[in-house]
Amino acid sequence: MKLYNLSAGMNPRRVRIFLAEKGVEIPLQEVDVAEGENAAPEFLHLNPIGKLPVLELDDGTIITESVAICRYIEALHPQPNMFGETPLETAQIEMWTRRAELEFGIPVMNVFENLHPFWVGRITQVKEYGELAREQLLRRMAWLDGELGKRAPEKRDFLVAERYTIADIILQCALIVAKACKVRIPEDQTHLSQWFASVTSRASARA
Repeated sequence: MKLYNLSAGMNPRRVRIFLAEKGVEIPLQEVDVAEGENAAPEFLHLNPIGKLPVLELDDGTIITESVAICRYIEALHPQPNMFGETPLETAQIEMWTRRAELEFGIPVMNVFENLHPFWVGRITQVKEYGELAREQLLRRMAWLDGELGKRAPEKRDFLVAERYTIADIILQCALIVAKACKVRIPEDQTHLSQWFASVTSRASARA
């Protein structure tokens, strides 16, 4: 197998952290997005929408989308379990994964694409849209801080299942990009800050 990677990318980081948690090593091939390698015909043959990550299997089969790649790896390497062990736990992890993706991942990308200097001249940026996304992201941070605050202190280190799961990875990677876009967790949001400190202190966070 080979994983086409973008070191600074939110979605490739999800897969790298997931692999590190599993103790699975897959060769990486870096794709230089700044130089447009993701828009080259060779790469578009792998993923016509030009996005990363891309997992290429030994027989040439291609899997795109970070969570889909992680589900494939989970099926091959079931432990430690990251997607749920019972029907209820699986549903709860999926619920929090979707929340992390929709309520945090999407607004973070809207902030990044519309406000970050990297995209100047590459795409049409709409500053007002980016600022609205920033406001949405801050509201969601306040909401999640409140949700975590309702739990006992020993249950605030993870989003669900009282262990590190794919849901934590999705949110963790979103907030890392938010930080790079200068949208930090407000100081008074101590519960969310505690969670973020916990997940980013894991060895896999450096993957």
